[in-house]
Amino acid sequence: MIEIKNLHKSFGSNKVLQGVNLDIDTGETLVIIGRSGCGKSVLIKHIVGLLYPDEGHVKVEGKTVDEMNMKELYELRTKFGFLFQGSALFDSMTVEENISLPLEESKKKFSNSEIEKKVAEKLEMVGMSGVQKLKPAELSGGMRKRVGLARALITEPDYIFYDEPTTGLDPIMSDSIDELIKELTDKLNSTSIVVTHDMYSVKNVADRVAMMHEGKIHFSGTPTELLSSIDPIIKEFIQRTE
Repeated sequence: MIEIKNLHKSFGSNKVLQGVNLDIDTGETLVIIGRSGCGKSVLIKHIVGLLYPDEGHVKVEGKTVDEMNMKELYELRTKFGFLFQGSALFDSMTVEENISLPLEESKKKFSNSEIEKKVAEKLEMVGMSGVQKLKPAELSGGMRKRVGLARALITEPDYIFYDEPTTGLDPIMSDSIDELIKELTDKLNSTSIVVTHDMYSVKNVADRVAMMHEGKIHFSGTPTELLSSIDPIIKEFIQRTE
């Protein structure tokens, strides 16, 4: 479980987080929405200890993140997998080299055959078997997303962050990525945190939705509760993103 209590963070005079309170339950898919600049990325960075709060705390599995030493932070981060918005693949590397990078950097040593096996397993899991030797430039946008997801899964994380997973994809590919997120959450029993502006993804994948506004959690509830809300801030956000 991830517990966020009274989280405050400012950068100079810019107050980004102004008392965020949010619990993320083990095994759920939480979708975080909100306007650009509302603090979604800053919140995520606090969860993995890339930023420290001015006030409040984040606890992961009962341990306070900003009290961890570097060894503890490294161990914490191995529990997380990230699918970045632009997939963040290295163009000069093959698909296999991109996916295996977290294993190469791991303190645990893997043989070449172990790495090859793990890469093949994760590619099969995301429906991309047989593309190990291709370069990212040879892949479509949706294929790159899937390869990025395979890399996020290679360390078998307990928590998976998805940053705008359907941005830039056509509706059919967006639906397939949404279906993949649901399948993986069920199959791996992982906790998924999805940051998105895509209301179709919200309806498709979310167990719960948290909406950020002016540095706080403005709404937390089911997709149905979100979509039926008469709150003017929520209604305006939905109209702008649909």
